Amino acid sequence: MNKKCIIAGLVCCMGLGLVNTTRVMGQVSAIKTETVNGGSLIGRWDIKVNENGADKPSWLEVELSGFSTLVGRFVSTGGSARPISKVNFDNGKFSFAIPPQWEREDHDLTLEGNVTASGISGTIHTSGGQSYSFTGVKAPDMKRTGAPVWGKSVKLFNGKDLSGWKAAGENQWIVKDGILSSPHSGANLISEQKFKDFKLHVEFRYQKGSNSGVYLRGRYETQIIDNPKTDRPNSHLFGGVYGFLVPNEMAVGAPGEWQTFDITLVGRLVTVIANGKNIICNQEIPGITGGALDSNEDEPGPVYFQGDHGPIEFRNITITPAK
Repeated sequence: MNKKCIIAGLVCCMGLGLVNTTRVMGQVSAIKTETVNGGSLIGRWDIKVNENGADKPSWLEVELSGFSTLVGRFVSTGGSARPISKVNFDNGKFSFAIPPQWEREDHDLTLEGNVTASGISGTIHTSGGQSYSFTGVKAPDMKRTGAPVWGKSVKLFNGKDLSGWKAAGENQWIVKDGILSSPHSGANLISEQKFKDFKLHVEFRYQKGSNSGVYLRGRYETQIIDNPKTDRPNSHLFGGVYGFLVPNEMAVGAPGEWQTFDITLVGRLVTVIANGKNIICNQEIPGITGGALDSNEDEPGPVYFQGDHGPIEFRNITITPAK
């Protein structure tokens, strides 16, 4: 055996096992969307689902994984963003399946759709066996060209009654001693005023084991929940933007204590200061969260408080809209 063969053998056999000399191919330049099969579907989509004659909001994001595989995330009319391991695409038609989330049934949710000149459309088959038609349009970027100029602060809650608010269903909300209270699970509470970009200050208190949320523009939930301070931050736990944004630390207080959110929303960019700690800093909210009132993302929307997950109290609710 010549020296070249001996050296090659040593190089290939160094270490505990043979060295795999197979070259792994990877991306070397940006892949153009229009060159990908299914490229017309890539992006974010604001969806309206026709559930028995009523429009319910939903959301879809599709992106490219590697050279040709389409993957994504989906927000149904309830729950939070769920990963899609593969989106099938063929000749303008697409489909995917995702397992149950909060549904009780042990069946996948499936979706079949078409890309049209005006957007997307198709049918959703729920885990419960219902089928609903849907339409969707590309979600707006909502980028702002300059820094906001803030207007005059507005007290959304007068501390006396429910003026300026409406319950989404049979009302259980009461006002006593300057506190807005939902003593038990019931209807959500929605502000009559709508806002686009704003700074919001709100103080809240919950009982052990309770759960609520503050919805921005009626579409993006900042989570309020009684979880242990020792829990690792998660988008479904205290201070997270539900299903999307994870706080950088767990800033939760204790049940029975008054706590605070100071939230700034400009376009899609949100900053959340919880109990004096900046836990989400100027991060992009990709799309609507479960429980949204609608999927009209580029329109002003109300502030709303979740009242269907247990007792919750609020006070000192102030909003400063951008001019």
